[in-house]
Amino acid sequence: MKRVKTNAVRKLESAGIDYELFDFLPLGPTEELSYEAISQRTGQRAEDIFKTIVCQGHSGAFYVFVLQGEAVLDFKEAAKVVGEKSVALLELKDLERITGYVRGGCSPIGMKKQFPTILDQAAESREKILVSAGKRGWQILVAPGELLQLLNAQMAKVARPLDR
Repeated sequence: MKRVKTNAVRKLESAGIDYELFDFLPLGPTEELSYEAISQRTGQRAEDIFKTIVCQGHSGAFYVFVLQGEAVLDFKEAAKVVGEKSVALLELKDLERITGYVRGGCSPIGMKKQFPTILDQAAESREKILVSAGKRGWQILVAPGELLQLLNAQMAKVARPLDR
């Protein structure tokens, strides 16, 4: 049986980038995909799991931020990095229309359009990071440097620890 590929997987393969694919299907439509759950299901360290956050700037432009699962986006820093007055989370109802991906399966790779992408500085010290492969329950393990190059992204401090 031929394995189905997501846009993210196709992009990595066409660029010749080494990656490892993890999937833990089937998932219920409402099952939450916390970084802790992904860590348990993939056997990867929690600090290597990164999430994709899509925002819209004051100008109307869209931006993609990739940060550790246990961190939160620092909206002021994020706006500063992309040169916007402010940025706000993209409304969930608009996510699939804008990116081609659904919540829980939003990859920074292979969106409908390539938006400016910022990889949080925490990735700099990681040999590999796990990001969504573009489908709920699918994750890609990839080197941060290769991700930066593929996405023509920049690395900057845009996240802060979650206040507990």
